[in-house]
Amino acid sequence: MKITVNSLDINDFYTLKNAEDYFNFFGIEYDEHLINVKRFHIMKEYGTLIRTGIKNIEQDNEKLIDFLKFSLLRVYGDFKNGYAPSAADVWGMFENEKLSGCASCTPTSSQGGNCAC
Repeated sequence: MKITVNSLDINDFYTLKNAEDYFNFFGIEYDEHLINVKRFHIMKEYGTLIRTGIKNIEQDNEKLIDFLKFSLLRVYGDFKNGYAPSAADVWGMFENEKLSGCASCTPTSSQGGNCAC
């Protein structure tokens, strides 16, 4: 699935809720089955990758949008090419027997934040 986007607004990026929203926002084609199966892992890796970059280039919206898109493409490409996180990576997300929220979220509740984890 692909949606063409003419102009991107960083404020709209911060309102995205789920994996499909991120792909649609950037106009990136994606395999719906892969997203359904690996959603949690893709969003966790994406959040980890963008966390540092966002802080370093948030002053330039155009560069930030490019960075965010490239990062999503990179993470998606890794999973599409067979990357699978180890059990330790997955179980490390749990604290006190509760899901701590994925790295792409800005935690707003005990369930996580924007990516619907």
